[in-house]
Amino acid sequence: MTPGRKHAHPGHGGQIETVTWNPTSGCDTVSPGCERCYALIFAKRLKAMGNPGYQHDGDPRTSGPGFALTLHPDRLDRPLRWRTPQLVFVDSMSDLFHPRVPDDFVAAVLDTMRRAERHTFFTLTKRPARMAHLLNRLRPEPLPNAWWGTTVEDNDHTRRCARLLATPASVRFLSLQPLLGPLPDLDLTGIDWVYVGGESGTGHRRMHPDWVRDIRDRCTVAGIPFLFKQWGGRTRNAGGRVLDGRTWDQTPPAYRNPDGN
Repeated sequence: MTPGRKHAHPGHGGQIETVTWNPTSGCDTVSPGCERCYALIFAKRLKAMGNPGYQHDGDPRTSGPGFALTLHPDRLDRPLRWRTPQLVFVDSMSDLFHPRVPDDFVAAVLDTMRRAERHTFFTLTKRPARMAHLLNRLRPEPLPNAWWGTTVEDNDHTRRCARLLATPASVRFLSLQPLLGPLPDLDLTGIDWVYVGGESGTGHRRMHPDWVRDIRDRCTVAGIPFLFKQWGGRTRNAGGRVLDGRTWDQTPPAYRNPDGN
């Protein structure tokens, strides 16, 4: 069985591939990092193409065409069919911890992760308080093949880190993308991986190099793997991904390549 849509993802020695698994789709904006959400834009295109998973419209104040929060129970067992070990990005088109995702549906997603132990799953949320609450109740013993992360786009949202630390996890990571300002109050204690990226698309907000350097230097001192994804620009690759003469492609020690290394 062929895995879901593949993405190039920076990793040790260059680009590694991730696959996506979207047991839910759709979302609602919660903070400034959501303003130019790629998933919202892509959902509008998928609706126009007639994709059956993106035919429900969200609230125009917080969502958009084809982007209403939607459960896809028929997708729950997909990772169990993938025979080759994969690095799986969970809910690239949604947020698993959206308040309208029922607790028992989250439990079913966790059960698939547990059963599909050959894969490594990483899940990102802007709602780490609900993530911490549910995982402590549903899966207090961390799954060794699951990484849990939150987005911090500006200094006002560094408080999300404390909620992430309350989450039982074998790997906790931060997505500082799109990075919209310096993060002087960011506490990296207990964080296992950090990646940074700039915004892309029409009207993108520029990321200052010094904001990135500060995060890189703090990760280096703390011994935290650091990955720099992109400068951003009109297109995702417009600015490249070189920082001070080199690329930064570090991933958590827990990561296993699909070939077993």
